[in-house]
Amino acid sequence: MHYVFFFIVAFFPSLVLASPRISLGIDRLMTADFTPLLRNKRIGLICNHTSVNSKGEPTVEVLKRHAKEGEYTLISLFAPEHGVRGSAHAEKHVADEYDSDGIPVYSLFGATMRPTERMLQEIDVFIYDIQDIGTRSYTYSTTLFLAMEEAAKRDIQVIVLDRPNPINGLIVDGPMVEEKWRSIVGYVNVPYCHGMTIGELAHFFNEEYHIGCSLDVVPMKGWKRRMSFQDTGLVWIPSSPHIPEPSTVFYYPSTGMLGELQLLNIGVWYSLPFKIVGAPWIDADAFSQKLNEQKFPGVDFRPFHFRPYYGRFAHQECHGVLIVITDTEHYKPATTQYLLLGMLKSLYPKQFQDAVKAAEKRKTMFCRVNGTEEVYRLMTQEKYIIWPLKELHRKEREAFLARRQKYLIPSYS
Repeated sequence: MHYVFFFIVAFFPSLVLASPRISLGIDRLMTADFTPLLRNKRIGLICNHTSVNSKGEPTVEVLKRHAKEGEYTLISLFAPEHGVRGSAHAEKHVADEYDSDGIPVYSLFGATMRPTERMLQEIDVFIYDIQDIGTRSYTYSTTLFLAMEEAAKRDIQVIVLDRPNPINGLIVDGPMVEEKWRSIVGYVNVPYCHGMTIGELAHFFNEEYHIGCSLDVVPMKGWKRRMSFQDTGLVWIPSSPHIPEPSTVFYYPSTGMLGELQLLNIGVWYSLPFKIVGAPWIDADAFSQKLNEQKFPGVDFRPFHFRPYYGRFAHQECHGVLIVITDTEHYKPATTQYLLLGMLKSLYPKQFQDAVKAAEKRKTMFCRVNGTEEVYRLMTQEKYIIWPLKELHRKEREAFLARRQKYLIPSYS
């Protein structure tokens, strides 16, 4: 029997689960320190399939199981983009439904993005427990912001159960959000990669935007800012259909904006979402060599060839690069994306110009995701764009770093 166990560990290590090194907000909510927050309250839970405790038990089931002893009532659930099960595709509206016990599940990514008076009329407390991915354009944090605004109007308490920023709490990178371009994919003026947990963001939202709701954040125990998700010992649950692995959270902000314009294939239509870029007209060896010559921190580019299954360049032979992250503490995802953009324009000006022209109808969404039109302007009007893009909003990011300091949870240092 010992030999069988050794064989499994040696050859199938992913099947052997490590003990989590941290306690999540939902774990700590069920302790004597925090359960008084729930006593005699009617609860609405904003959740999805990622809402689980460190043992993998769904938050909704944990709350149901302890409802009697905790002297509270779970009366409704609220689902973000992708739905309560996480199966709906990006940008697809999700309908209201009921869970297996008949509890109503209201969609916050359907006819309305905000909880309505009808949804909130019996709620005393909003609990938010969803795994975010540390990138501004992911809509889960906007859902929290809008829920906090509606809660403040009705004196509803908000409890945020904190979870890791799966990139880590160190990387701050990318442009800010200009007021003109606020949207569901960029509602708050923070950098594209902000380096904050969802609990820290909640405090930031509440004070910087003067929401003024009654807010409690249940912090994690054991999480540190240098940790990526892989360091936590937790099991990753794909946060949406194209974020299948914990490492994908580093790549989404590295190529996702390119994907908005569909200039080339970024692996979403292949087996490596966001981890590759390619097109039939790219010379993989020359492209990788030129990218590596720039010596950007924490990244290496390897020549790569593939045939997408569907989407952009479906079934065509594509050539490009596989992005290999070598240092997760110093890697700059958004800046690396602008390196890719600039090198494509420099090496393949005609193909680049043709692709941008064909994608003009997607300009608005591209600018919303970036939070600014300046990226598009530089991309279309300037010859050399890598360094201007790298410097874009640098002073604003520095100001943000100073401003966010008071919202960082001290025990995470």
